[in-house]
Amino acid sequence: MHTPMSSILCFVAAAFLGAFGQFLYKAGAQRATGSIMSYVFNAPLLGGVACYIAVMVLFVAAFKRGGQPSVLYPVYASTFIWAAFIAWWAYDVPIKPVHVAGMTCLVVGMYLMGK
Repeated sequence: MHTPMSSILCFVAAAFLGAFGQFLYKAGAQRATGSIMSYVFNAPLLGGVACYIAVMVLFVAAFKRGGQPSVLYPVYASTFIWAAFIAWWAYDVPIKPVHVAGMTCLVVGMYLMGK
């Protein structure tokens, strides 16, 4: 069975939003003081929750369009790649050659899983 490109693009967007949600959770954690209200009224944390809700909506949309899990879930593994780039952008975390090698393995694995 064929997975439509629109389903794959939904999962690419979901992967980015998942990584961005992680970034927002980290930013929210840095602002939290430990009180319940510092979590409830924490814009970055709420943004992270919104990202994860969007991820689930995109998953459903991708499957509704006929996407196959064996093709789509490996695409979602690109979350780790997006997270590395966001960490580099937001926190100056270096992307080392070993990280690039790992990203390459992820991309090759995504390709092979989709075959």
